[in-house]
Amino acid sequence: MGEDVRLRAVVTLAQAMASAHTPRESWRAAALGARDALGGSFAALSLWERDLGRLRVLVNVGERAPDEEEFPEAETYPVHQFSEITEFLHERWAAGGGEPHAWVETADGPGPGARGYGHQRVAALRRRGRGCCVVAPIVLHGLAWGELYVARPAGAPVFGREDADFAGVLASVAAAGLAQTERLEEVRKLAFTDPLTGLANRRAVDMRLDEAVERHRADGTVVSLVVCDLNGLKRVNDTLGHAVGDRLLERFGSVLSCCGAMLPGALVARLGGDEFCLLAVGPEADEVVAAADELCRRAGGLELGEGVACGIASTGDPIGPVRSARRLFRLADAAQYRAKAARLPKPVVAGRDGGVLRLADAPPATARDRRSFRDAPPAV
Repeated sequence: MGEDVRLRAVVTLAQAMASAHTPRESWRAAALGARDALGGSFAALSLWERDLGRLRVLVNVGERAPDEEEFPEAETYPVHQFSEITEFLHERWAAGGGEPHAWVETADGPGPGARGYGHQRVAALRRRGRGCCVVAPIVLHGLAWGELYVARPAGAPVFGREDADFAGVLASVAAAGLAQTERLEEVRKLAFTDPLTGLANRRAVDMRLDEAVERHRADGTVVSLVVCDLNGLKRVNDTLGHAVGDRLLERFGSVLSCCGAMLPGALVARLGGDEFCLLAVGPEADEVVAAADELCRRAGGLELGEGVACGIASTGDPIGPVRSARRLFRLADAAQYRAKAARLPKPVVAGRDGGVLRLADAPPATARDRRSFRDAPPAV
């Protein structure tokens, strides 16, 4: 392969990774770019999980074997079966300095630079009908992060030393792309996460709820929103200090997370101050009410707290047409207001309490709606 061709391949890989918006897109771009650049038929990107002593496959691309998924959930390999992992990615590199080197394996045995290692890889090549592979360590933030793996089918030309050197270059380009993805994920997490509780924040709820309501309008999927107001926080802050109040918020956030786990895929969030919510897409309304009942029960047992006021609005109940996220939020907030005003130990459910619908649809001047949609005309 000429230098110009390889340079174009490097540029193509870098551009593909720069345009990736999620970790999965970034992993796939790295594997596909390396496969194409090296003329392989298959490629994989794997993460070295030191604490668990294993190599975890993140993505498989190209001509996959029957047991290989594109984004496997549980394809892992114990490091003790691959002695070259610790040898190439840690011991020799750390002791000798410089950069880690890529190496080649063949189905007939160790390839150039393999130094006799990789017997498990050789067996895997044979089992999956591949003739050879090149393995390049990926280094991120000065530490061995994982590896890039590219294979060719049996009968194809075997990778040589130049291919292994080029694989090392591709691994470096992939590492730069992965670092960028990590930074983007950190920014995204900060943008959509409440820093005190670690739950989602209001921005994340708004985005997810808009998507959920669109889905409901398209296919009737049940969308339910639980809005909670933690009772007694002001008293705790005023008498015991904000640090104690923060601990109460954190503990309630943990309780909300546990109850949210009763509903597959539910989003739990802190809206701000003492206000929280839970968004469920798919579960029936009665399931959401049961989870909210459990939430009220557990919150009532929190030390220093005074329970929680909880309101529910679900498209699975008779609340009328829901054409906007604002409508669902208004109903849930009105239900929560009624629960708080009456100091009820159980959630109030819009559609099962006629007063909630009247309150939610009251003119803005008298509605007890305390969020950003407060001054907007009632949605229908």
